[in-house]
Amino acid sequence: MSKTYHLTTPLSDEDVAKLESGDIVYLNGTIYTARDAAHKRLVDLLDEGKELPFDLKGAIIYFVGPTPPKPGDPIGSAGPTTSYRMDSYSPRLIAEGLKGMIGKGKRNQEVKDACVKYKAVYFGATGGAGALLGKQIKSAEVIAYEELGPEAVRKLEVVDFPVTVVNDAYGRDLYQIGREQYEVK
Repeated sequence: MSKTYHLTTPLSDEDVAKLESGDIVYLNGTIYTARDAAHKRLVDLLDEGKELPFDLKGAIIYFVGPTPPKPGDPIGSAGPTTSYRMDSYSPRLIAEGLKGMIGKGKRNQEVKDACVKYKAVYFGATGGAGALLGKQIKSAEVIAYEELGPEAVRKLEVVDFPVTVVNDAYGRDLYQIGREQYEVK
């Protein structure tokens, strides 16, 4: 039976340990945006021994390229992008302290293994609901790679940002669990 949690970032090992695939989570606090081009740059910085534009310890990265905001709004539509494009980078970031990722779609086994090894979680956000998700973002500030436009790294402040635990820190996968429930045996 899934549970509902309200969590504030940064996430701790204890926060992640109580989450199970299928749980509903309302996130509050700071999350960061990054897609594949930004992920490559972040991993390159780590490889070069340089400082990242934000602290990964306990952080959550949202895989999103938001649309421009309407006047008076902090951000436009902010729906999740397909996560597999970040699979080659995510294990490294998780090893450095990343506790959560938000996107849509499946993750590869290396990402799931890193979530187990380092106590991290992958959240799913509802694709096609970008306008509604954008309303839970109270501020948005570009903090790195402005030249990437919508794919720049942004610092977001969110209130009750709704996500579902897809991959938990115990190796469970909501997509697999859901499929098994309806397979004919």
